[in-house]
Amino acid sequence: MDERPAYNMRYIWGVTLVSAMGGLLFGYDWVVIGGAKPFYEKFFNLTTPSQIGWAMSSALIGCLVGALVSGGLSDRFGRKKLLILAAFLFTVTGILTALAPSFSIFITNRLLGGVAIGLASNLSPMYIAEISPASMRGRFVSVNQLTIVIGILAAQLTNWLIAKPVPAGATAANILASWNGQAGWRWMFGAEAVPAFLFFLLMFLVPESPRWLVKNGRAEEAGRVLAKVGGQGFAAEALADIRSTLAAGEIGRVRFRDLLEPGLTGVLVIGIALAVYQQWCGINVIFNYAQEIFTAAGYGVSDVLFNIVVTGAVNLIFTLVAIRLVDRLGRKPLMLAGSAGLAVAFGLIGASYAVHSRGVHILLLVLIAMALYALSLAPVTWVILSEIFPNRIRGAAMSVSTFALWSACFVLTYSFPHLNKGLGPAGTFWIYAGISVLGFFFIKSRVRETKGKTLEQIERELVAR
Repeated sequence: MDERPAYNMRYIWGVTLVSAMGGLLFGYDWVVIGGAKPFYEKFFNLTTPSQIGWAMSSALIGCLVGALVSGGLSDRFGRKKLLILAAFLFTVTGILTALAPSFSIFITNRLLGGVAIGLASNLSPMYIAEISPASMRGRFVSVNQLTIVIGILAAQLTNWLIAKPVPAGATAANILASWNGQAGWRWMFGAEAVPAFLFFLLMFLVPESPRWLVKNGRAEEAGRVLAKVGGQGFAAEALADIRSTLAAGEIGRVRFRDLLEPGLTGVLVIGIALAVYQQWCGINVIFNYAQEIFTAAGYGVSDVLFNIVVTGAVNLIFTLVAIRLVDRLGRKPLMLAGSAGLAVAFGLIGASYAVHSRGVHILLLVLIAMALYALSLAPVTWVILSEIFPNRIRGAAMSVSTFALWSACFVLTYSFPHLNKGLGPAGTFWIYAGISVLGFFFIKSRVRETKGKTLEQIERELVAR
């Protein structure tokens, strides 16, 4: 079944790249606010930690809603329709955020954009996993992370290119009166509408997930999709394997209480723990609070924007490395190496701040941490989440795990200004280092290797019937 010459690689790559555009927009929408932050804060006169934290984290509330509804709705209506809805929301909210005349309208559209992120972050990797051959599934699911990283880098480059240089010593009033403070930050958000509309159009051209089709009694359609992937022999074998994991009466049934069955709770706990850990390791504060982190290290506003682009480039390079390694070395070795490395890097960043050591070495440590994250937790967590849940409840289980991920991201994003104020950057990064140590031991003891196995093989190994 896994003889690569039989696979229609052009077809698989085409479907993967279109669906992974959800990841690209997820990355752009999620990170663009970091570069716009110095300017919209002045425009809306945001001064307190609560106001600043709410502006940065409001989209994550939308993410929670999108993640929560995506599982049940995608199990009922299909992965494709929900991804089309996500594309529509990305397009509309990108435009409306750019045009926002008040802080309340800005927040409303950030919330709706967050719903799109929640949908895309759940459905894009799940869809790709459900259509990819087992021997290459890690690579193709990691492409979704690659597009997230490209979206992040695109947002960082867009912010850097749009923003005009800020003179050293510029006051808040100077920044507010500048082009950046009046119009520049709006273009940063509005640029998202172009790729979002393209994603919306292209999603109409991809097929529905074959595993969803079988689950909903449409095996003939699923067979045609699988035949395009790997030929008639591959389709017949895959259909038989999928059917074997769907017990009688489970076709089309979606029940969240099924997740509490004794054989499923252990797998669900692993999924939730990995999702939370991917966020609480702390790397994402570098995207959202780069201004605070690099300013504390002695950099000015224009230097901060350039440093953000450099971190994005490192993120992209090491995500490409991860795509090459995830199906060769496996999921677990990469996760363990990344966790150990992050613990050390964050410990050193905290130590640098503690002794008031500023300069380029802070940037280098941040880049090392970013490289480790891009090589491990960033892509591999999504790969594992897309693999470990049974066919019959994958949408619901992914929804719960993604909800946990965005809940953790909200806590991380909202808490950083308060932690930074109360403990200082040193104490804050030491907390992240400690969480990385805990993550290392959890992965070592609870996570099993899944490379090279079909989704149905993984289900039979992990889930007790």
